Amino acid sequence: MQVTLQNYTPLIVCANAIRTCWQSFDKSDEGGEKDKELIDRVGNKFKHASTLEHIVYNFYIKGISRALLQEFSRHRIASLSVKSTRYTLKELKAEESFTCKDMERASKYLVLTGVEMVDEMSIKALENLRLVLAQGISNDKAKYCLPESYKTELTWTINARSLQNFISLRSDKSALWEIQNLAHALYEALPQEHQYLFTIKEYQ
Repeated sequence: MQVTLQNYTPLIVCANAIRTCWQSFDKSDEGGEKDKELIDRVGNKFKHASTLEHIVYNFYIKGISRALLQEFSRHRIASLSVKSTRYTLKELKAEESFTCKDMERASKYLVLTGVEMVDEMSIKALENLRLVLAQGISNDKAKYCLPESYKTELTWTINARSLQNFISLRSDKSALWEIQNLAHALYEALPQEHQYLFTIKEYQ
């Protein structure tokens, strides 16, 4: 899994949005400690969380499973553009056949769990998909053979309020192991001066 922060809103934008309400721009320190404290106090402590929506992050997320991709549908206030299987399954057509022991080669296409039986069955599904594609069946139909472990990538844009919710829920030990890893990777990708806005649970 690889997470890259491509773009983000400077904290001063959120601070200015908050100061708009009281017309207190003269008290700003241009995104410094006073403005950071204001954002935390109003957005978090006073629960005027809508002000945090003025901070937006744009991530590129690579090497996650399609099982994890489904989890994104539960976080609605975000935008995502996902690698299309309709146009990209051709990457598999040039491959030679896979055996259950081809873990390293299969890991180019699959998120492996470390559970031998599960990973071997995923590789069998990958080989089945390769055979279907080799018969010239269209990607639109062939993709119904995709294993949940098949890797994908996406561009994801989300505001700070929604990202707080995501990180809080998905870093919890009850979350899917892969999305726990994603929550931690997202947090680590944030600018250091933004991390104070988020609460992340430690790995259990």
